[in-house]
Amino acid sequence: MILKKLLNIILVITFGCIQNVFSQQQRPVQSLYMFDQLLINPAYAGSQVQLSATSIYRNQWVNLEGSPETVTASVQSSLLNNRMGLGLVIGKDALGVHENVTLFASYAYRIPMPGGASFSMGLQAGFDRLQSDFTRTTVPSANPSTGNVSGTSDPFYNATSAFNPNFGAGLFYTNRKFYAGISVPYILENDIIQDVESGNLTSESIKNTRNYFVTGGMTFPVDHNFKVLGSTLLRFQDGAPLSFDVNALGVIKESVGIGLGYRLNEGMIYMFELKINENFHVGYAYDLTFSKLSRVSNGSHELMINYRIKIQRWHGGLECPSYY
Repeated sequence: MILKKLLNIILVITFGCIQNVFSQQQRPVQSLYMFDQLLINPAYAGSQVQLSATSIYRNQWVNLEGSPETVTASVQSSLLNNRMGLGLVIGKDALGVHENVTLFASYAYRIPMPGGASFSMGLQAGFDRLQSDFTRTTVPSANPSTGNVSGTSDPFYNATSAFNPNFGAGLFYTNRKFYAGISVPYILENDIIQDVESGNLTSESIKNTRNYFVTGGMTFPVDHNFKVLGSTLLRFQDGAPLSFDVNALGVIKESVGIGLGYRLNEGMIYMFELKINENFHVGYAYDLTFSKLSRVSNGSHELMINYRIKIQRWHGGLECPSYY
């Protein structure tokens, strides 16, 4: 009985910690974010002018049981002679017994500026649906006759779910060699979970904390066949320390990209990107963890595929920016 009460306490604490992970990072930031910034900024919708669809799969902390897995799919396009952008993002995050599904639609209004530059203001609205199936958790129990220990489900726990609508906003500026953006993807601080009970134990309500993203990037041409793309992503969150990525991608003949990045307090990022043809691009990133997680994990893998097509009726006569 004492053992079971102790395990109940541990499970409630663990539950709160994992829920806090979701509250701190409802939409996980991928290492290849620079190729699909609609994931973090609604003002980016339509920035590539043509119709663009991107999917990214991330397997984080490989070999660690119950580690996070994330799948995102987005589609976006400019309309009305590139004065308006529309986008849609669907995502699914899995972490242990928790699963979070997101759906957000984006709208951006773009103001043309001299020299091919533009400034856009964006809004997004949608929802998160978090499900936690605690019937999948087990606690050890001893067989009195044999003394063997086995895992059994805990009847005090069951499945819970939370549906939370939300909205966000952002600004984005770009020209032929530089871009910068700032966004708040989740403005409402919704309750992620409320008063989960296990026996005589109760976990406190956990709220979604607001995130702020700042992005920037610049192209450095070396010659006609090679250039370097530098980019950074800063993440601010209420009640959490600053986090950022810094990346450099070398591009050969507008076809192959090989890059290196650093994520504060986490490790290095190795990137590869390939232009198959005018429509298809694929990418891969490997995160090498420097933290204590490296003792139980071989790092993180990320795969990306992008498809783009220019629709004459919507994009005729418009100049589409370089993929890089």
